Amino acid sequence: MMRILFGLVLALLVAVPALFDIALAITTTAASQPPVLAFAAGVLAWPRIVRRVRGWLR
Repeated sequence: MMRILFGLVLALLVAVPALFDIALAITTTAASQPPVLAFAAGVLAWPRIVRRVRGWLR
């Protein structure tokens, strides 16, 4: 399901170049903010952190 959704988003961005420019500007602005990067890293690392802590508690 995620592959299909990702493909649709990519197709839309290629089909409508103005949307690509807007998405690029938003991504660049968000990526330049340290709190946004810290939040994204936490969201991506959360499953590993939970598994590791559960391993310690067993």
